[in-house]
Amino acid sequence: MRLCLRRRPVRWLAVAAESSWKVWLAAARPRTLPAAVAPVIVGSALAWRAGAFVPVAAAVCLVFALLVQIGANYANDYYDFVRGADTGERVGPRRAVAAGLVTPAAMRRVMVLTFSLAFVVGLTLVAWGGWWLVLVGVVSIASAVAYTGGPFPLGYHGLGDLFVFVFFGLVAVGGTYYVQARGLSWVVLEAAAAVGLLTVNILVVNNYRDADTDRKAGKHTLVVRFGRGFALAQLAAAHAVACGIMVALAGQGLYSVPAAILVAAILGAYAYLQWRTLRRAREARELIALLGWCGAYLAAYSISLAVLIVTG
Repeated sequence: MRLCLRRRPVRWLAVAAESSWKVWLAAARPRTLPAAVAPVIVGSALAWRAGAFVPVAAAVCLVFALLVQIGANYANDYYDFVRGADTGERVGPRRAVAAGLVTPAAMRRVMVLTFSLAFVVGLTLVAWGGWWLVLVGVVSIASAVAYTGGPFPLGYHGLGDLFVFVFFGLVAVGGTYYVQARGLSWVVLEAAAAVGLLTVNILVVNNYRDADTDRKAGKHTLVVRFGRGFALAQLAAAHAVACGIMVALAGQGLYSVPAAILVAAILGAYAYLQWRTLRRAREARELIALLGWCGAYLAAYSISLAVLIVTG
């Protein structure tokens, strides 16, 4: 009896400790966070090149982007459980609500809190970009919720890839640049497109892994609609276009052409390894690892592009 009394508090403390930060950290999906950091790095590098870099504004953009990304991940955890997409058959990383580690109500509250913090942080950008940025922020947050929530969840109708490209590419890079330089250019949009395409690749790998369970849950991602062969082609095309944009920007005088070709070739070789791994993957753990590689590749591409821009 004494042994039971001694063990129970220890077990309770262990569970409480995990639920206090480890569960929430895992639910934030750290492997996807380069999708929030990369656009700010590239947009700020472009602002630096234009002589308009504002460190405080860039920092605010980073915090806003991270909060929106984390909020979107919490929303995905909550709404996929509610809609039945996260079941025992799912082969990906553990989801907090589906695993019973967090109640749906708790996840929903934290999701709302995270998006509320993002909105408050985003409001400070008005000082640099004007009041119209409030609309951009509201639409960004609403779209992050609508990715898996609402009456017409984007991710369930094959529009998730477009959402990621627009908001984590064009809007994120363009917005970061705009609040510092108070303008846009085709060069900025080209760089934003490259970041957006590589961010979509994270989603492609995730949906490739979950295709079978998504199909059963009625989640019609592009992989479910068109098959895994389409996903492989999509991944390869995104890498090719992103590396092509890196070289094209050099051709527009942004930095050295030989340096761009060298960096693009190195990144292209790494991209090929990703594609080959996806094509040959037979086990869930391989795809889970590849998801991390895609995030690392996005970070490497963005940092490399930023260094080329700043030193060019």
